[in-house]
Amino acid sequence: MIPRGRARTDPATRVMAYATAAPGGTVCGVSTRREFRPGDDGVDPYALLTALVVPRPIAWVATVDADGVGNLAPHSFFTVASHRPPIIAFTSIGTKDTLRNIRATGEFTVSLVTEDLAEAANATSASLGPEVDEAEQVGVAMEAGSVVAPPRVAASPAALECRLHSTVGFGASTVIFGEVVAFSVDEAVLDGDHPEFTRLRPVARLGRDEWGLTPEVIHRPRPGQH
Repeated sequence: MIPRGRARTDPATRVMAYATAAPGGTVCGVSTRREFRPGDDGVDPYALLTALVVPRPIAWVATVDADGVGNLAPHSFFTVASHRPPIIAFTSIGTKDTLRNIRATGEFTVSLVTEDLAEAANATSASLGPEVDEAEQVGVAMEAGSVVAPPRVAASPAALECRLHSTVGFGASTVIFGEVVAFSVDEAVLDGDHPEFTRLRPVARLGRDEWGLTPEVIHRPRPGQH
């Protein structure tokens, strides 16, 4: 018998059995979980992280190098880091053209990837030489930014224009922090000043080769908010 709330572990496979309880404390069954530890043979932290930290928004990052050659690539390790000042963060796994260009020029744009743009965004993830502009290669129309030199994706309903704030390295990965100096939003997706999620229709990355489509929106005001 496994005591409620305690785990019994098989040391060979790290499969753990837990007793589960219904309200009132009655033991109603046993659930099992497998534990994966980074460093163990056969454990792939990248595969687990990308399958469990979901859904992840996609930063479609446009940069230019010191000679003006463009680069466009999607990055799904992407989030808000600060609201005052407005800072976003995304991660480059390895030293890619995006990271080299941002270090060289200090500027980039992030365009939203919609359902209609998912195929093109995926195509720009191909490994190409630094002399190749992915937008030209794939046929993605770009337009000039308002403040920074790198362009933004013309068909995207929203883009963030950013200047490099800082970078932080973790092993083979580098987190790029960018201060947003301009928000560019298509009037068609705005409800007043609010970019409306169902009009934006963003896609997300999941695990393996999986992408998530726009989900249902529910409303839950925070306690104390009216």
